[in-house]
Amino acid sequence: MTLNRLDEAVAAVLQAAGPHLAIAAPLGLGKPHRLLNAIYRHVAAHPECSLRIHTALSLTPPKPGAGLEKRFAGPFLDRHFGADFEALDYALAQKKDALPANIRVEEFYLQSGGLLASHQAQRSYASLNYTHVARAVATRGVNVLVQRVAREPGGERFSLSSNPDLSFDLLNEMARRGLPRPFVIAEIDPHLPWVGGTAAVAPDFFDAVLDLPGPAPQLFALPRQAVSDAEFAIGLYASTLVKDGGTLQIGIGSLSDALCHALILRHTRNAEYLALLDALAPGLADSTLVAEDGGTAPFVHGLYGASEMVNDGFMHLFNAGILTRRVLDDVGAMQRLNDGQATADDHARLAADGHWLDGGFYLGSHALYRWMRDLPDAAKRGLGMTRISHINELYGGNEVLERLQRRDARFFNTCMMMTALGAATSDALASGRVVSGVGGQYNFVAMAHALRDGRSVLLFRSLRENRDGSTSSSVLWNYGHTTIPRHLRDIAITEYGIADLRDACDEDCVQRMLGIADARFQAEIARAARSEGKIADDYVLPPALARNTATELRRLLAPFRRSGLLPDYPLGSDFTPVEERLVKALGWLKSATATPGGKWRTVFDAISTRGDRDVEAMQRMALAEPKGFSEWLEARLVALALRRTGDR
Repeated sequence: MTLNRLDEAVAAVLQAAGPHLAIAAPLGLGKPHRLLNAIYRHVAAHPECSLRIHTALSLTPPKPGAGLEKRFAGPFLDRHFGADFEALDYALAQKKDALPANIRVEEFYLQSGGLLASHQAQRSYASLNYTHVARAVATRGVNVLVQRVAREPGGERFSLSSNPDLSFDLLNEMARRGLPRPFVIAEIDPHLPWVGGTAAVAPDFFDAVLDLPGPAPQLFALPRQAVSDAEFAIGLYASTLVKDGGTLQIGIGSLSDALCHALILRHTRNAEYLALLDALAPGLADSTLVAEDGGTAPFVHGLYGASEMVNDGFMHLFNAGILTRRVLDDVGAMQRLNDGQATADDHARLAADGHWLDGGFYLGSHALYRWMRDLPDAAKRGLGMTRISHINELYGGNEVLERLQRRDARFFNTCMMMTALGAATSDALASGRVVSGVGGQYNFVAMAHALRDGRSVLLFRSLRENRDGSTSSSVLWNYGHTTIPRHLRDIAITEYGIADLRDACDEDCVQRMLGIADARFQAEIARAARSEGKIADDYVLPPALARNTATELRRLLAPFRRSGLLPDYPLGSDFTPVEERLVKALGWLKSATATPGGKWRTVFDAISTRGDRDVEAMQRMALAEPKGFSEWLEARLVALALRRTGDR
């Protein structure tokens, strides 16, 4: 059944499922926003109906604040997301605790940090491993499954494209339990890249297909972020742990961007990479850890990607010639390939049909989506979007095959904090409030331990900023919430180095975590460890750890920053050059005015300091001709910030 109007689609859903809807919707890009909004508005207007939505990661563009933030972010957000972007009504209402009484939204992963203040979101959050979601949602009485899809160019099939991650697993789980199949309805999106293989389905997979006329709003795209000195250092350390011929899983954000940039430097500019590494960590390249579990040479055999999320980093790794190891979904062929006994037929199949990347969903920049749409057919056949039960665990039905494919696997994920005993906090605060979600992190950490040659690596910055402008250590003695228990500790990395924690006793674990903590907080952590008997009473912090400071790190990386080896936006930027200058300046201004004293000093400096103005930046901020005292002061503050950051 093909539908061309939203009211027809809503009527079809209600006719099939009745007035009490329990809708399963994919996370991220897989949600059909226009269809969900039409259903939401109907139910909100009819109290005799009810609606439960089971989903995750309901993406909504940020709303700029007032003042300088609005001057900068307003025009950028309009350009980046499009004036016609259709935000999810339920997500906007939930953020304000304004969901109607007859509508409930249950999510297992929240947009990071965006719903800390929403009581409705916090109450209905479901803490689940990604691999357990299909099982959980199947028990919720789901009667509708919605999905955004791509239409096959010149064909009749549809592709689940960005999100085959849970849809197949959910339908299979419901069938296994003897539950009725939900009404499955798709919305075609012309912007969604076509991905074939396991993501493709026949037209009769859906009970109804919504094909709305006219242009569609553009896809939600994540703005690419600048990479800091600390993040570059973390990425460089992490890049030494990737083994040629191995398997790669990464998350998203500036830490992953830094890692991918470092891997590209390792492969394409190896001499400069080694010089950079030696300046940052003399002797690391020749260490036992790197020799046994990683490497620093260019990639000869290449890497295979197996990651729940496909992001911009994988695009750049492919374009750099790093994602070249392919796998086949054939146990015999994979065994022969791994043993060096592959036949000519095996190699031919590998070249024609082998996958260089398998993922559960993709999310990234507009450049990523264009790249996926424009990939040549031969390359696109090597990109597999598939179910999460295959990506996130070894026990999804074909463990032997998955072990053969995922040799020398390295699972890189980020966390917010770690304890000195190796536990990690990634999804929530000690208060119980949820920042994001567990997602697949626990799955990948556990898989690293289950694979004989796998390693789990948790990346995090050694410091975190508080609301009052102060900083706290991200290495703690203890914390009131744990995402990854300490018995699964493996490798931890901050900007100050690598802590290999696997199989370590508690005393060694504490000392290694002290080695990657900021110098200002090491003594405090050591005192707590002594008081609990976890390190010897006569333990003394090694003098070398006093160099764990942001100032020293900046000094070490400065020559490579100036040479262009470590650019602010290593994987590309969504900002114009003038906006990039403004981002840096406004970041400095926010930090400088975080405290009352800092605010007054900065205002005084802005008023009293003279110098040439960046005319282009002032025009972009609509402050070239300030009107009134408020705009005049804003212009002076921006000018000061641009001068202070102009040589960085």
